[in-house]
Amino acid sequence: MEYRRLGSTGLKVSELCLGTMTFKWTSSERDSHATLSAFADAGGTFIDTADVYTRWAPGNPGGTAEALIGDWLRGRARDQFVIATKCRGAMGSGPNDQGASRLHIVSALEASLRRLGTDYVDLYQIHSADYDTPPEETLRALDDLVSAGKVRYVGCSNYPAWWLMKSLWASERGRLIRFECLQPHYNLMNRAEFERELAHVVADQKLGVIPYSPLAGGFLTGKYAAGASIEGTRGASSARVKGWIDHPRGQSVLAALGAIATRNGKNIAATALAWQLSNPLITAPIIGANTVEQLNTLLGAVGYRLNASDMAALNDASKWE
Repeated sequence: MEYRRLGSTGLKVSELCLGTMTFKWTSSERDSHATLSAFADAGGTFIDTADVYTRWAPGNPGGTAEALIGDWLRGRARDQFVIATKCRGAMGSGPNDQGASRLHIVSALEASLRRLGTDYVDLYQIHSADYDTPPEETLRALDDLVSAGKVRYVGCSNYPAWWLMKSLWASERGRLIRFECLQPHYNLMNRAEFERELAHVVADQKLGVIPYSPLAGGFLTGKYAAGASIEGTRGASSARVKGWIDHPRGQSVLAALGAIATRNGKNIAATALAWQLSNPLITAPIIGANTVEQLNTLLGAVGYRLNASDMAALNDASKWE
């Protein structure tokens, strides 16, 4: 496992980040614990979660992924892991049970710390933009939490470029802590959302980038090749995945990935991750795995980089302009 600086900070994180959105949803508690352990054994140090994981599952109140990580961390060296979590989503039915206000951020962090069983979070992220709250209020609250030692670094997720820049300007004007990384939705099938504007912002402002869904909901593992049955898969409920299966662009991307993977002696999923890891803007893709077996497939991306010819082939096959 290689380690990279998070943006312009001195914080080092593993080149792959383990996402936990599936924990106690499509991944059992036992499998989730085993996956965390296997990731750590492989040298993984960077773990991403959120307070709302997995509140959308029937009977799940949210916070369950954080609590599971907290259980797993007991007896382990806390300072050897970079724990990232997020707030913003609704954790209750009240008007202040969501958002990026001071009230919600402070209460959400305290709840996350209890579930994680720790007294600090390495990276605290705003899960999505809250246009009802001035960025100065959000950043002042985060700045206070950093000063209190409860948060080490702050970041954001799903921010449009204009709101991200507005927030960075607010930090500069008010001499407040600033976002050091962005968590965007980015993969070979969904390039425009990041590349159109956000890529220029993170390059100029020297932010770290930790993309989620780097395998496009499983499409970039190769299991959705033309003619493949999607019955019983997550893709069966995704109109987007169904559209990619039947679209020439989708099959063109899979064909290019397959050819490059074969040439390099790698699997398709690892090659899709290598496309991100070979981009100097990307710090660490966030991978998800229900089982250790799935994780081991993705760990094939560790140290795997593509040459200029392979990058050009994938960029051409997936071009969005």
